[in-house]
Amino acid sequence: MILPVLDLMAGRVVRGIAGRRHEYRPLAPTSDPLTIAESFRERFGLSALYLADLDAIAGQAPSLVLFETLIQAGFALWVDAGLAKTPDAAPLVRAGVTRIIAGLETLQGPSALEELVRTWSAARIVFSVDLKLGAPLASSLWNDRDALAIAERAVSIGVMSLLLLDLARVGVGTGIGTEDLCCQCRRRWPTIELTAGGGVRGAEDLRRLADLGVDHVLVASALHDGRLSRDDVFTYGRQPRVAPGTP
Repeated sequence: MILPVLDLMAGRVVRGIAGRRHEYRPLAPTSDPLTIAESFRERFGLSALYLADLDAIAGQAPSLVLFETLIQAGFALWVDAGLAKTPDAAPLVRAGVTRIIAGLETLQGPSALEELVRTWSAARIVFSVDLKLGAPLASSLWNDRDALAIAERAVSIGVMSLLLLDLARVGVGTGIGTEDLCCQCRRRWPTIELTAGGGVRGAEDLRRLADLGVDHVLVASALHDGRLSRDDVFTYGRQPRVAPGTP
């Protein structure tokens, strides 16, 4: 259920703070991605990771060499590299990325999402409903400012996996903030793969999300700071399926 998050900037792991990326700073005492990933695996048995490539999200080239290094070390990767259109996913596929994040913040509208799903299959694409203080970070191409309506449009396109992420909640210790939206999505689409992220404080948040029917939870600061114990992770931390419907 738990996906450790590595927010990457200039090849280092940084601490996310409420989506204010100009304030992100490298973790201490180490910010080396492979070292931190291996620590998660050794301490918690977690070998699937969520990578937010912040440089790529800002328009630069994705960190393909780093992705390949982690994959060769035995990690399965979910990667947000700021996809705007279908060809942007090809280098990630070639690198061996397991799940490709199509983020509302950067994607060029519903037509781009439809083409991504058609080209790379719904089993590989995760559509991220990117929010800030509950408001979708959507371009005018979506013709809607309601998060549930955007999720419904994505599901109608063929999306089988949704990520609900409020950037304003990241790293500030105030909780996820998308519980109502998670509940609405689970009621409306009982079989869809549902992931939540942004602001997990500890085991109680994991318990509440599990009760809402969330499949996977992105966790960063609570792991880095030790607010989640090994027992917490083993209780809630079953690693995710490679794709919806995969045993």
